[in-house]
Amino acid sequence: MIEVTSEDAAERTLLVALETPDDSRTHTDESLEELGELVRSAGGVVIDKIVQRLHSPTAPFYIGKGKAEEAAKLVKRLNIQSIVFDDELTPAQARNLEKLFTKKVLDRTQLILDIFAQRARTREGKLQIELAQLQYLLPRLTRMWTHLSRQSGGIGTRGPGETQLEVDRRRVQERLARLERDLEEVRKHRMIQREGRRRNHWPICALVGYTNAGKSTLLNRLTSSDVYAADQLFATLDPTVRSFFLPNQQQVLLTDTVGFLQKLPHHLVDSFRATLEEVQEADVLIHVVDASYPRFRDQMDAVEEVLKQLDADKKQTLLVFNKTDRLELSGNIDRTAEQFPHAVAVSALTGKGMDQFYSELEGMLRSWRMEVRLRIPQAESALMAEIYRIGRVTAVSYEANDVILTAHIPPMLQGRVKAYIVADREPAARTPRRRKAPRKVVEPGG
Repeated sequence: MIEVTSEDAAERTLLVALETPDDSRTHTDESLEELGELVRSAGGVVIDKIVQRLHSPTAPFYIGKGKAEEAAKLVKRLNIQSIVFDDELTPAQARNLEKLFTKKVLDRTQLILDIFAQRARTREGKLQIELAQLQYLLPRLTRMWTHLSRQSGGIGTRGPGETQLEVDRRRVQERLARLERDLEEVRKHRMIQREGRRRNHWPICALVGYTNAGKSTLLNRLTSSDVYAADQLFATLDPTVRSFFLPNQQQVLLTDTVGFLQKLPHHLVDSFRATLEEVQEADVLIHVVDASYPRFRDQMDAVEEVLKQLDADKKQTLLVFNKTDRLELSGNIDRTAEQFPHAVAVSALTGKGMDQFYSELEGMLRSWRMEVRLRIPQAESALMAEIYRIGRVTAVSYEANDVILTAHIPPMLQGRVKAYIVADREPAARTPRRRKAPRKVVEPGG
């Protein structure tokens, strides 16, 4: 009896990438390595890779026609079941490639969406995945109904294919509109939840970082939780909020978010905006970096790029180099961490370095216990927007042409608002409480 291994049962996959003059071979190899990890996360096995150097993708096949025909022969010889391209394909390219290969053709975006669909557990996560999938599918509906459409023009050529295509487009657009309404409700619900957490005046920290950097493992270490964590890309998808106490007894709310990735599709970021708003609302970001990855700086750049898209790149951030237990020479990571102010090196798995982590986080959060009262002219709208974006406003009132704000200001803003601080520390504007009427005293015999 022949034993079937998990690799034998996995879908056999061929990876295809294009190397342009703007790209280095190292960059292309890194991207393909990551694509292979994505394939393994989706349940496939990489059998071979093809890289072609061109000035730009070709319109018909993305790669050259000769290379595509060569790949088709390889697919047949190696019994490849799916072909995955490292960049997003146009509908025409995907149609031509499927016709040539007679196999399933995917691009990086489809692969990521497939992994997300496998990992989503909550209603919110499933809504966001479906929205992203339909946004990707809508311009590609034509390739699904070619067997029904008539290619020739003239009278009597409006066949059922075109009718079905129009029906499908309308249904997809209606479903998109409904999903967006549902996600807006999710957004409102999350806003109510955040307001409830704000009433406790606990600082909120958000874990951000490249996928598989160890964010969930760090959350489990800090909060004694059992959130699913595995050595694979996008092991966790749905956001998780937990609380923990620092050694100085400061209570902190910690949010774990979806991991970031190079070449992360823009519409995917838009679809997950309801989840990623947790990053925008956080007081402090904890940027977790996989220190064992040889080119972790590229991953750091990819995370910072997504933070810019979310308008959260200027938030106070604690840089954490994780997975130091995998490094043979700990001095290497120590020297690397020294290049970044206040960065810490830890192993979330073993707990090494956590004392330094607690010390740095306590120092960062100490400033959030100090409130300042500001009198800012209404003309300084840019400064007020910045305070609302990266600070925490607890009270607001208006007086003549000035705005009176009571807020927690991070250190990066304290210099800019110094001139507007109200020295007398008047109490913040509040809704006046209704006083009880005095009890009426009844005289004896009255």
